[in-house]
Amino acid sequence: MRTLFRFLLPALLLTCLLTACHTAKKYYESGDYDSAIEFCVRKLAGKSKKKIEYVQGLEVAFQKAQARDLHLITSLVNQNRDENWEKINRIHRQIRSRQQRVSPLLPLTASTGYRARIELVDINQLESVSCEKAAEYLYNQAETLLDKAERGDRAAARSAYAMLLDVENRYFQTYKDKTELKGRARDLGTSYVLFEVKNQSDKVLPRAFAERILNIGKNDLDSEWKAFFFEAKSGVQYDYNVVFKVRNIDISPEKIHERAYTDEKEIQDGFDYVLDKKGNVRKDSLGNDLKTPRYIRLRAEVLEVFQTKAARLSGNLEVYAADRRTLLNQRDLGTEIVFENYASTFKGDRRALTEDSRRRIGNQPLPFPRDEDMLVQAADRLQPELRSELQHNKAIY
Repeated sequence: MRTLFRFLLPALLLTCLLTACHTAKKYYESGDYDSAIEFCVRKLAGKSKKKIEYVQGLEVAFQKAQARDLHLITSLVNQNRDENWEKINRIHRQIRSRQQRVSPLLPLTASTGYRARIELVDINQLESVSCEKAAEYLYNQAETLLDKAERGDRAAARSAYAMLLDVENRYFQTYKDKTELKGRARDLGTSYVLFEVKNQSDKVLPRAFAERILNIGKNDLDSEWKAFFFEAKSGVQYDYNVVFKVRNIDISPEKIHERAYTDEKEIQDGFDYVLDKKGNVRKDSLGNDLKTPRYIRLRAEVLEVFQTKAARLSGNLEVYAADRRTLLNQRDLGTEIVFENYASTFKGDRRALTEDSRRRIGNQPLPFPRDEDMLVQAADRLQPELRSELQHNKAIY
């Protein structure tokens, strides 16, 4: 009979909780015992008279949560798999957190005199062991991945780095030679990219052109696993060689077009009185003089000078593997710089000018830009597109 009572007690207490506390019921039905614990703790904390339904509810929820976690830990340990220690440690931390929430209420007694049976597990030693085992597993996995990375597998190096970072952030700040291994993983996992500009057109590029292109911004290009260089350095083994090859440069001759045209406009210029047959001014029904508007036509002779010059530049952005022979990716790039200037003068009545003509009147002819300056402008125009392509090019891993 006593054994039967001990078996039925948790069920009886759970029934009491479900009927007395609808909110906790939702947590129980979904197996979310920790939320039920949190709910009951909030209802009990700071209360001098503790309601029995919350005391019993906390008791049952705590027992069920502990039993579930301890059973799962036993099952994971019995599997004898090193990769289980991360999960075991997470459960140990979950138990510790749960016990820390409940322990300030202990001993827990209801206002009726009922005393909850809540037994805490000595979790510190268990958690210490699982922490060491989990860190050891990640460390060993990282070492194995680094061996693959030494044979050219950059993805393995990046995975090794993430595992060593887990050791540092979740388990131990200082652990064996973790710091040295992280540095090795960082180096093996980083793609080193050399970016160059080559002129393969039949025109001479000004020195400032390449300087502007190469001033694309290392800080904008570098990312967690990519490092860009704009000048080859001895001792550095590059994984990718990216070349912007200028193929064609076309600079149009300086052109001046003159155009003469006439703007005309009809405007009102006063009024005339309406006369009757006798020459007298006619009146309307109110006795006012009748008038008709008088119009005149205005003219302005415009002489327009239009200056134009264009520079067109095109090329290819090519991504090569470390051997500089294997082409991985190619994209055509180009831009155009156009110089235009209108200068106009006129003779006649300014009032006849259209809005377009007015905007150009008074402008003076300008010196044509030099070829070199237009090509430097082209470099500035290409910079954002080159930067975006280098940042997002899928061939550079």
